[in-house]
Amino acid sequence: MSSQILKKPIPYIALIIAHLIWGANFVVAKITLQEFPPMSLALLRFAIASLLLAPFFLAETTKVKIEKADLPKLVAIGVFIIVLNITFFFEGIKRTSAIDASILSLTVPILSVLFGWWFLKEKVYLVNLLGVALGFAGALVIVGLPQVITGTVSSQMLTGNLLIILASVSWVFGATISKKILSKYSSLIITAVAFLVGTVAFFIPAALEYIHNPGWASQITILGVLGLTFMVLLSSISAYFLFEWGLSKTSVTIADLFHYIEPFAAIGLAVLILGEQMSNQFLIGAVLIAVGAYLGTLAKEAHHKIHKAHRV
Repeated sequence: MSSQILKKPIPYIALIIAHLIWGANFVVAKITLQEFPPMSLALLRFAIASLLLAPFFLAETTKVKIEKADLPKLVAIGVFIIVLNITFFFEGIKRTSAIDASILSLTVPILSVLFGWWFLKEKVYLVNLLGVALGFAGALVIVGLPQVITGTVSSQMLTGNLLIILASVSWVFGATISKKILSKYSSLIITAVAFLVGTVAFFIPAALEYIHNPGWASQITILGVLGLTFMVLLSSISAYFLFEWGLSKTSVTIADLFHYIEPFAAIGLAVLILGEQMSNQFLIGAVLIAVGAYLGTLAKEAHHKIHKAHRV
């Protein structure tokens, strides 16, 4: 992969920037959700982003017509990558720490290996499956399995961690579908349709939040506005577009390899800004996930050269 990066670095730079933005988004979301109800924040984020993308989307569709047969796939991408991913993420990050959430997000490249194997028929080796097993063992440690066994579990943090994992699962589902259709439609079209699906889906839950607490909007501070602005311009429009474009030039597995960047950005900001700390249990789980992610993804090419007969 290193030779590919040197020959054509731009797609990889795009993926790196996207994941740096999403790494910072763990902390930004944690702070912003203190002022916004989760579904209302999601609605505003993707409604504003959709409006900003609308002129470019309309210009693009004058050149490339969306076929009716492809609409279910485009809607499915929006459901998995936007609706389910953001719902699980927002509800999860409210209940757990930004540090835990960022490390648990490393299940994305591990899941990408399995989904690439099952749905895209990508080559997988025994060492990759060992990495998957280690990664999930680490995730169970961070989620709180030791506390479940001893009966000292925090139900709120356990729920939050499980929701973060569900967010990862829904993201990989969407990215897998997206990869299949990126050869036909541009990343702009896919991103714009996904945002529109999110806007429509979040409208009713956001309306119910407003009925339940109509006064929340009057309590928004400049910090909340800045958080929403970051999510709209950077975490939504810029990062999603960069990821989809980078994905179109690489593969699901390679694109999600850069997910490793996110925890470094998130943990650094969480410690500096939120004052979060890393426990011994977290460190054990993080090491297991990191080793598992390496064996499951980064070691793939090296293992292929040495153990060609061990394909699964």
